[in-house]
Amino acid sequence: MEYDVIVVGAGLAGLVATAEMADAGKKVLLIDQEPESSFGGQAWWSFGGLFLVNSPEQRRLGIKDSKELAWQDWQGTAGFDRVDDEDYWGRKWAEAYVDFAAGEKRAWLYDMGVRFFPVVGWAERGGYLAEGHGNSVPRFHIVWGTGPGLVEPFEQRVREHMKNGLVEFRPRHRVDHLLNNNDTIVGVNGSILEPSSAARGEASSRVVIGEFENRAKAVLITSGGIGGNHDLIRKNWPSRLGEAPKHMLSGVPAHVDGRMLSITEKAGGRIVNRDRMWHYTEGIKNWNPVWDKHGIRILPGPSSIWLDARGKRFPAPNFPGFDTLGTLEAIQKTGYSYSWFILTQKIIEREFALSGSEQNPDLTGKSIKKVLSRILPGAPGPVQAFMDKGEDFVIANHLSDLVEGMNQLTEEKLLDFAEIERQIKSRDREIDNKFTKDLQITALRGARQYIGDKIIRVAAPHKILDPKNGPLIAVRLQIVSRKTLGGLQTNLFGQVLNAAGEAIPGLYAAGEVSGFGGGGIHGYRALEGTFVGGCLFSGRVAGRAIASLV
Repeated sequence: MEYDVIVVGAGLAGLVATAEMADAGKKVLLIDQEPESSFGGQAWWSFGGLFLVNSPEQRRLGIKDSKELAWQDWQGTAGFDRVDDEDYWGRKWAEAYVDFAAGEKRAWLYDMGVRFFPVVGWAERGGYLAEGHGNSVPRFHIVWGTGPGLVEPFEQRVREHMKNGLVEFRPRHRVDHLLNNNDTIVGVNGSILEPSSAARGEASSRVVIGEFENRAKAVLITSGGIGGNHDLIRKNWPSRLGEAPKHMLSGVPAHVDGRMLSITEKAGGRIVNRDRMWHYTEGIKNWNPVWDKHGIRILPGPSSIWLDARGKRFPAPNFPGFDTLGTLEAIQKTGYSYSWFILTQKIIEREFALSGSEQNPDLTGKSIKKVLSRILPGAPGPVQAFMDKGEDFVIANHLSDLVEGMNQLTEEKLLDFAEIERQIKSRDREIDNKFTKDLQITALRGARQYIGDKIIRVAAPHKILDPKNGPLIAVRLQIVSRKTLGGLQTNLFGQVLNAAGEAIPGLYAAGEVSGFGGGGIHGYRALEGTFVGGCLFSGRVAGRAIASLV
């Protein structure tokens, strides 16, 4: 055969696997339906956060972490309850991934030149008991250079192999079928799409100008999930999260369409955990969109007041940054697909960050000078741009004017000034003492016991309605689609399994299309830093397995 392996999808998992296989001397055909401008896929747009356990960065900040604590958190978060069937391989992948995150993951990346921002973030704080959902300690390590900085070393390795002839890259090649010979996958065929000048993330033409067919000893599917396909999201939406939102923003480009999931299923691959997905609740419409319905997620600190569409404060532990899916469930069960933050200028200056490489030019550009400017007065530049130009922000000096502006943003006009004022005044009275029964205030005071939060992430507790902390700010939050947690079921070699649980000869999967490993490494929930990390791990595992078996 002309190729040893065909890799379908040039995102991070595909690049990692391709680099590993080419390093082992295998000849790889790497194909993708998008133009070359989208090389690196979704990972390029990411904030570049990675889940690491007991890292030097953690230890320098006084964080005591361990593999045992991380595995406790993972199990409590995942809630694996299909362990004899759909969760069987996902749980095994999860245990292997925690071992990796506590072991060689950082050294492996460090040897390729990846470096980390010194302050470790605390995502998904939980708010339940010790064995429940959430990270017990900060584990969110931001790559210096964000998503592009993480993609870069793997792209370099792949491009070196393109020069030496071990890797051939073909953009604008869309796979339509997997070729089967005697129950073995032996290649792919599909459509050649017309050349496109679309920039990274922009929608590209689907005009077909030809066909192709290629054969190899193995095919690896690394085509991503369904985050850009809202119809498929709604079809798979679980009733436990309430009704599927009628309106969503998109956190990923339109080409994240799930096509290869159905194509692989038709070839005999088993899809599991279709009902598990990860969407963010703190989405705002991008004032400068790259793709249709482009949404940006706010990465909030814990201080903002979170209200539902009718102006009722969400109960504990539905606080900013604590439990993404728990709050998604609470929002959807209100019958509305949006909610509100109310906060102060002091809070937005300290606590608002925006997800995505393009929203963090200081970290993405590796500029120490620009990073240090974050401690200066005023909101970070990208946040200020949304305050000035974004349609989801309302700014006012008085709460009555703020609520009026909030009502003007929606057709329903559901918010009652007196009700909102009563709730915020009640919250503000709790600030008078160092002790409180308001668990959100307890949580933000507790967060400031961590030096990383105290220095750059959590504002000092203060009264929302005190004019010296203003102006007041309201943000309309929308649901923004993101990740597929289920997918093609794979064993620990990355081999795709059929309905009988048997490996399909010649067929492998890695990355989001495989639920980041095993058909669902996360179970029901994620601890964050585990999506690009899951692509790294599953791509590496599959690449090395194929190199040894083919």
